[in-house]
Amino acid sequence: MTDKLTVSVLGTGIMGAAMARNLARAGHTVRAWNRSAGKAQPLAADGVEIADSPAEAVRGADVVLTMLYDGPAALDVMRQAAEGLRPGIAWVQSTTAGVEGIADLAAFAREHRLVFFDAPVLGTRQPAEAGQLLVLAAGPVDGRGAVTPVFDAVGARTVWTGEDGAEGSATRLKLVANSWVLAVTNAAGEVLALAKALGVDPQGFFDAIDGGPLDMGYLRAKSGLVLNDQLSPAQFAVSTAAKDARLIVEAGERGGVRLDVAAASAERFERAVAQGHGDEDMAAAYYASFDENA
Repeated sequence: MTDKLTVSVLGTGIMGAAMARNLARAGHTVRAWNRSAGKAQPLAADGVEIADSPAEAVRGADVVLTMLYDGPAALDVMRQAAEGLRPGIAWVQSTTAGVEGIADLAAFAREHRLVFFDAPVLGTRQPAEAGQLLVLAAGPVDGRGAVTPVFDAVGARTVWTGEDGAEGSATRLKLVANSWVLAVTNAAGEVLALAKALGVDPQGFFDAIDGGPLDMGYLRAKSGLVLNDQLSPAQFAVSTAAKDARLIVEAGERGGVRLDVAAASAERFERAVAQGHGDEDMAAAYYASFDENA
């Protein structure tokens, strides 16, 4: 197969739009669709064809890439696309769908004879825009040639976790990684909230840990978004973080373990959403420490 492909991107939010742009910059023909058409339209300036429906977007594509809100949303959109799908094309499923969600999506792929790749990504807006995502992928070895150019365009590295996307090994690794990311994000918010409550200058905390094993670039980055009032545009939205946290808790329950920190994280994110911060960066969970917006 030629390394220049026709790629359909279904879902052009923060991540999907960046992926579509990088695919077009790499020389691939890209067709994009989004439920809210206004989010897809700006991609036309980058050479991306804007489709009016999922079926139109996938017709004649070599690879379909889905980057939607959750598993049910991805399944719904692929059902809408079904009439345009042809057997044998590769489906790169990058939505964080959860363990149960991946099983449903893999069943759809089998039904329509698609080559299924479980391929969530690690990264937020900036690495997505720079084509520097980490792709976690599982899928058949003999089909990887069709999707490697896609992964190369959107990511800096691909980590293969298995040969059967239906087993969800890539999604499981994504949930493990996200459990750490979300926990650290909320810990950063609580540090700032406690400092405010105690009248402590946050810089004193950062000076105390500077250069030591407790220091962390991610802590400083997320804290900086709060302290400098740079929560918009979101690198990764609070509402999406709340969804992912719930998926992590559910995965733990399926495995017979209690994830108290993840459960508390989900509640904090959901409280921040209720306060009106859902579209802001997930660092805005900071506000969940207060009864009213601080």
